[in-house]
Amino acid sequence: MSVEDSKVGLPETVEVAVVGGGPAGLMAAEVLSARGHSVHVFDAMPSVGRKFLLAGRGGMNITHAEALPAFVDRYGKRAQAVRSWLRCFGPDDVRRWADGLGISTFVGSSQRVFPSDMKAAPLLRAWLGRLRHPTDGGVPVQFHMRQRWQGWAEEGAPSMRFVGGDGAQSVVRAGAVVLALGGASWARLGSDGAWVDPLQADGWALSPLRPSNCGFEVAGSGLHGPGEGWSRIFADRFAGHAFKSVALSFTDGEGRHFERRGEFVATSVGIEGSLVYAVSSLLRDEIHRAGSATIHLDLLPDRSASYVQEQCAHPRGSRSLSSHLKSRLGLDGVKLGLLHELVDKASFQNPAQLARRIKALPVTLVRPRPLDEAISTAGGVELSALDDHLMAKHRPAVFCAGEMLDWEAPTGGYLLTACLASGRLAGEGVARYLAALVPEE
Repeated sequence: MSVEDSKVGLPETVEVAVVGGGPAGLMAAEVLSARGHSVHVFDAMPSVGRKFLLAGRGGMNITHAEALPAFVDRYGKRAQAVRSWLRCFGPDDVRRWADGLGISTFVGSSQRVFPSDMKAAPLLRAWLGRLRHPTDGGVPVQFHMRQRWQGWAEEGAPSMRFVGGDGAQSVVRAGAVVLALGGASWARLGSDGAWVDPLQADGWALSPLRPSNCGFEVAGSGLHGPGEGWSRIFADRFAGHAFKSVALSFTDGEGRHFERRGEFVATSVGIEGSLVYAVSSLLRDEIHRAGSATIHLDLLPDRSASYVQEQCAHPRGSRSLSSHLKSRLGLDGVKLGLLHELVDKASFQNPAQLARRIKALPVTLVRPRPLDEAISTAGGVELSALDDHLMAKHRPAVFCAGEMLDWEAPTGGYLLTACLASGRLAGEGVARYLAALVPEE
């Protein structure tokens, strides 16, 4: 999905500069182009939308069809702020927008909304085509690739410094700027958090970037030797295996409770996957506060505790306990492996204790995986530093959008919807700002 580099050097002056070619930046550019403004998009990568494309590789999930109050609640501590973004561009608007690009959508069994072909590339291709060749009277958007934003020039914002892929230094002055530089996960796709230092030096209020929708490392059980992490036997045999049809529950030190059924995957050092991502913000914060977080897994959520205990206590004759659990309860593979990993021998031989572990197996987590491995990031530009249209209060003409803002959400279409909504809100804010500069006749 390439967008050609400019054939000449960067312009010295532009009306609007959008820095970052992800969904938030492209949406801001679309709004402004449609309103007759000349927009230039600058991005450090050779092409735009790289993280967008990779995120859609397993099936492009663009939004979610649940009722709006529940949808808004998914944004946790930032729900009130994100609600105002969604008034500008909500989940139904996302579907209409995709349809306007010629991409039909459908609602899956999980209420997630997908393009009909489940692919990200056709949607991005259609979007870029409309940005570069608008048919509604808009101004074509111009793209400048391999241009890494370095911060403000000596003249101050909104004059910016860029360094090109060939090392050439440039200064571009803009009438208004939208910063949509992403978070700090998947740095190879352009979201490397390099904007933090320039903004800190400029006095911006920033919250530390933290992993969100991430995997975690486990504490050692002590049953297989000292140290953290899975035993070598478990890691070698079960890393990459999925825990299917399990329930995860967790209550943090502040009394916030999470409980949900789903799936996740064992890694060589811990756990990851959709069910883990859904509770990742609570786990991450609890580890930061207390040093660890202990979840409880119900390995057989379709079976009652009394039934599980009855089957554990059923005479097994000459069969091994593992064969007995597989025969009576269907426990085998990674689930049975996890029991052997975390349950001591005495409890394994006690039917009542074993049944309790099967229905509520404690797993202690000691740290999230590194930031660059996370699907998304929390932290960034504090929303209190921006006005209602996402303009920096101490930097008129500079707006922010997307994942570089201090908010987070689970996977399932919530991330993309809020990125698009914030981009649209910032774009409309720029249009209002520029209109206010024009003297009345």
